[in-house]
Amino acid sequence: MDFSMNSSHTQIDITLCYEYLNGSCHKVVYPMFLRVSFYLVFSLVVILTVLGNLFVIITILHFKQLHMPTNYLILSLAVTDLLLGVLFMPPNMLRFVETCWYFGTLFCKVHNSVSIMLSTSSIINLSFISIDRYYAVCHPLLYHSKITSFVTVIMISICWSVSTVAGFGTIFLDLNILGVEEFYYENVVCEGGCVVFESAPASIASAVLSFYFPGVVMLCIYMKIFRVAQKQAKSIQDSKSAKNNIKSMLNKEQRKATKTLAVVLGVFLSLWTPFFVCYITKPFIGHSVSPVVLGMLAWIGLMNSTCNPIVYAFFYKWFRKAFRIILSGKIFQPGSSRTDLFSN
Repeated sequence: MDFSMNSSHTQIDITLCYEYLNGSCHKVVYPMFLRVSFYLVFSLVVILTVLGNLFVIITILHFKQLHMPTNYLILSLAVTDLLLGVLFMPPNMLRFVETCWYFGTLFCKVHNSVSIMLSTSSIINLSFISIDRYYAVCHPLLYHSKITSFVTVIMISICWSVSTVAGFGTIFLDLNILGVEEFYYENVVCEGGCVVFESAPASIASAVLSFYFPGVVMLCIYMKIFRVAQKQAKSIQDSKSAKNNIKSMLNKEQRKATKTLAVVLGVFLSLWTPFFVCYITKPFIGHSVSPVVLGMLAWIGLMNSTCNPIVYAFFYKWFRKAFRIILSGKIFQPGSSRTDLFSN
């Protein structure tokens, strides 16, 4: 089967992923300039994602001054973003541009499981970060007793265990197609395809539990945090004592950290919301959403992993200082791990 759509500028051919195989998926062959453009843009996103998050991971692990609960949670988020850049983005780029999957059924299942696992990990990490910020700003006297390194390790363990079970359990136990198996195998499955197909109930449950519910809860937590922070700032301005000046400096640092992580949350919700709106409505409109549209929305969401290190670099002087130390090679000098990143 061979179709073509011609215009004066583009020619898009529709053939088959496997020409001589029954049940093959359709393959869309984009014009060369489009293919090259896609590969260049997506490759740039992958490189920036990997390098940016690698710098965040090295910075937090290397510099002892950064070994604190909040940064351990940021480290876990950076590992999630790094794994997206290394494990998920490259094969997803090939699938998007080539419009066929040539890596087999098993790797398709692993690929889709990793996608669900890492997106779930991102939202759980952000949820725990919001809890950390809540105690830091709203209950500062309880913060060091409630959010200890041990508690942070428990949070990270819960994050990764729940994400792994959700990702691999959903795909390998076929929970996503529960109740619509017949439709799936008769109308969706084809050789050279690799899509995450979900029934309407599974789609709603997945989107609500992994995006909408935690997103709304986190927004409520940050609204509460900012109201408390505003009251603290006002009370500090009314006092001029030296003791309160010190307290003011500490609260200023906490508010800045909270503001930065709120921006990280805002970027996450902004970039992923279009995809999840499309994702939750797709089963109710006969799965008629174009794979190209869904793929582009997914890549917009994936760019969240690229943006996080940029947010840190924009807000944190200490991150920019650590970045310069790493690039200059001073990180290999004796005692570099004890560098004071907060001094001018």
